[in-house]
Amino acid sequence: MFGNIATMKGEIMKSVRILAPTGCMGAGFGVDALERGMTLRPDAIAVDAGSTDQGPYHLGSGVPLYSDRIIKRELASLVQASRKARIPFIIGSAGGAGTNAQVDRVAELVREIAGEMGLHFKLAKIYAEIPKERVVAAIKAGEVRDFEAGFELTAEDVQACSGLVAQMGDEPFRHALDQGADVVIAGRSCDDSAIASFAIWKGANQALAIHMGKILECGAFSAEPFGMDVMLGTLDDEGFTLEPGSLARRASKKSVAAHSLYEREDPFVQHGPGRVLDFSKCKFEQVDDRRVRVTGTTGQRTGDYWIKLEGAKPVGYRSLCIVGVRCPTMISRIDTVLEQVRQMTHQRVPDPSVQIIFRKYGIDAVMRDFEVEKTLPHEVGLVLETIASTQDVAYDACNAVSGKLAHVSYEGQKNTSGNLAMPYSPRVQNIGLQYEFGAYHLMKVSSPLECFPVVMEEV
Repeated sequence: MFGNIATMKGEIMKSVRILAPTGCMGAGFGVDALERGMTLRPDAIAVDAGSTDQGPYHLGSGVPLYSDRIIKRELASLVQASRKARIPFIIGSAGGAGTNAQVDRVAELVREIAGEMGLHFKLAKIYAEIPKERVVAAIKAGEVRDFEAGFELTAEDVQACSGLVAQMGDEPFRHALDQGADVVIAGRSCDDSAIASFAIWKGANQALAIHMGKILECGAFSAEPFGMDVMLGTLDDEGFTLEPGSLARRASKKSVAAHSLYEREDPFVQHGPGRVLDFSKCKFEQVDDRRVRVTGTTGQRTGDYWIKLEGAKPVGYRSLCIVGVRCPTMISRIDTVLEQVRQMTHQRVPDPSVQIIFRKYGIDAVMRDFEVEKTLPHEVGLVLETIASTQDVAYDACNAVSGKLAHVSYEGQKNTSGNLAMPYSPRVQNIGLQYEFGAYHLMKVSSPLECFPVVMEEV
């Protein structure tokens, strides 16, 4: 039920204050902003730590998004602040992709910090990796459907994934809080649910809490000037108020309303695990120069509970070469020249696993077929990419591509060499094993807690 703030564990709260220190754990925040934010007496600190924005690599490889050095520095500030204020500290999508190993590594860093600072508390770990057999069973039962992948998921797709997680809703976080967790480190999470979970646990209106979580999960990106910094949300029965931690920033109706539209196809509807929100009656009011109040968000529960699967699978080893072209004749014929080089490279390195990808920065590299500006630039940057079954083959192919492009012959050519500027030596860089999303689908579950075990420990 999407209800109001109510009596919870014998305590009546008229409002709930959530401090979001940054848009992504590891991206940084202002020390002064955090200190000021803590003077506003938040009831919990909650932060998102992951995303699919960086692509499938961190999920497929298990390599964290940020280094231990960066994460530990931010964790130390936030753990210490939360323990000093005796409020919960909640992390969603730990490590970047929210794999089990990434959760465990962040938990280990928290233990190190606790030992160094002499802190003791209850730690909850929530895991989000989904057993492959569970997904295969759901496929057979007709309980998996496409989300944005563009293909139907098969058992073979699932088995090919080296990393497979799902986005949890707010319920696993609340389950951990029920068990007395002071610090919660969760795997892959629906961003707004991780931020909203404490407020919902306290009985807050769920639609308002999730809307506030949607804005807070990007930290001060809803402020002016926007940035990875501290943002505070105060939620009551009627709405919520947003305020930046830094006095150098302000929340405006424009900045907050704009961020409510962030990452959504429909400006009035937002779907999430087990619920759907309606923004059609939202109002944004300027409380003062630095604060904005939001009201009118409504929502309802869905009949079935679906979670979003995210899977990544290896696709081969990658090599790259970056070059620049300023020859007007070559630029005017660039597509023909590149196709010629592609064919020559496949002849030179006849391995069937070789893929050759050209990215023409200056000519449709970003928008591709959707580009509307068709004028030719005076210079073009090319990323020459090869993918193959082994790193050696990818390297050979990338060397062949760059070498042949440097000396290719084409109609109208005025110079026989010197067509390319190469900023790096060696010109070819080996990138290693690469991944692509193998699952981006919805799976029906029996309950919000079914796939997300909570493990408690004393630190």
